Amino acid sequence: MAYELFPYFRTLDDVPGVIDWREFFGNKNPVELDIGCGRGRFLVESGLRRPDVNLVGLELDYKEGRRGAKRLAKRHFHHVRVVGGDARRFLNERVRAASIDAAHVYFPDPWWKRRHRRRRIFTEEFATRLSALIVDNGDLHSWTDVEDYFDEIRAIMDSHPDYIAQDVPEYAPDDYRTSFHKRRAEAGCTIYRGHWRRRPRIVEAASLLEAQSSPS
Repeated sequence: MAYELFPYFRTLDDVPGVIDWREFFGNKNPVELDIGCGRGRFLVESGLRRPDVNLVGLELDYKEGRRGAKRLAKRHFHHVRVVGGDARRFLNERVRAASIDAAHVYFPDPWWKRRHRRRRIFTEEFATRLSALIVDNGDLHSWTDVEDYFDEIRAIMDSHPDYIAQDVPEYAPDDYRTSFHKRRAEAGCTIYRGHWRRRPRIVEAASLLEAQSSPS
């Protein structure tokens, strides 16, 4: 454990078992994930704007994750943390079902080479795992500057039975979600943005009951 940055930075192995968010943060506030948080720009700016929301950044690169954690420590945030490690493992092993209010996936690595495309984090399996973790009417946001990756993400999300696509409003030119976003936007690159809402599970249950009661 990096004690000099505790509790702002922990590794995945420092967080054993399924997390009790009330114990983790010491409050009952809603929890949101920033998957691939990098140096923490989104965490810092969201932490400043929304002190009543708990935020957890996930970052595979410990060096980048610690940079973000240092920014949190300087501001003495009580409601924002970074966990270093593999996001898929964190989602599979550490997060209780229906305990996350929103997930943010900004500018995920596109893995340009065709033989590396399977490493892209956004897959149907990933979307399904998040649907198990996000609360009813919770949100999933994803932005990228890579058009073909966004087309892939949108195809997965728009066809997924657990989500409903939402309109994406215009955003302020200086509303940069990551440092990478800032560089790309200032270079004139198009930013593709998606927002999907988790369908209420009660609707799913009612539909299943109706299907079971319908005559064959």
